[in-house]
Amino acid sequence: MCGIVGLFIKDRAMEPELGSLLSDMLITMTDRGPDSAGIAVYGSSDPDRSKIVVQSFTPDADFGALEEALGGDCVLNVKDSHAVIELPESELEQTRGLIETDFSSIRIISAGSVIEIYKEVGLPKDVVKRFDIASMHGTHGIGHTRMATESAVTTLGAHPFSTALDQCLVHNGSLSNHNKLRRELVREGMTFETENDSEVAAAYLTSRMAHGMNLAEALESGLQALDGFYTFVVGTRSGFGVLRDPIACKPAVLAETDRYVAFGSEYRALAVLPGIDGAKVWEPEPATVYFWER
Repeated sequence: MCGIVGLFIKDRAMEPELGSLLSDMLITMTDRGPDSAGIAVYGSSDPDRSKIVVQSFTPDADFGALEEALGGDCVLNVKDSHAVIELPESELEQTRGLIETDFSSIRIISAGSVIEIYKEVGLPKDVVKRFDIASMHGTHGIGHTRMATESAVTTLGAHPFSTALDQCLVHNGSLSNHNKLRRELVREGMTFETENDSEVAAAYLTSRMAHGMNLAEALESGLQALDGFYTFVVGTRSGFGVLRDPIACKPAVLAETDRYVAFGSEYRALAVLPGIDGAKVWEPEPATVYFWER
């Protein structure tokens, strides 16, 4: 049992509230998953700049050494156990290679032009406070609080999982064929940080999109490829999508107003939102893709 939240802002006047609203929504879901928590925020973009979010268990030592190794056009901002590297888009892949080759104690959590992911072991209220999520602005975001079933409780095992630029996934449920899919995806060249089944789901969608599918098509193909019970919320640069398995035993609620679209594992996660009393509220249908984008 895990808790998922998501918020897609339609009214740009609400963008400064994204982090605060997502934090409140996720904290409401604490009893669905006290092991670890994480949030992905999609913020403002610069057409020539990218971001890499990294994590370390010894940030004082690691981030100082990394900052010295980075090029002059890179800026490193430390946020507790994470740091955000802002850099020219042209240097993104080179910098990722530097981190992977020369800094084995640092893990890349996300990369892209707009995405920032923060996740740690602990309760949602503590995680969002550590990273000051409430102060973050953005266009959309998704969050997750985990009750571990398939793998160990670790920082890297927390959600969201990001397996491509500006993409991420959160998952409530359990996949029964993730080991088989992982082997197939490794043969395609995908790499994995954990034994978590949800990371396999994220990588599967990335693989399908790399083969020319859009997100909706990738999610639809997952209905045939992914065995088990699941509710997915997937973030991309332009929006987010929702999919439940054909049996749909995992709870899910959507709400939409002229100002936002919101997702919660339970309605109480949405009750903190402004104007929720006038929202269209419904339970997403099984085996049906929902997607909103700018």
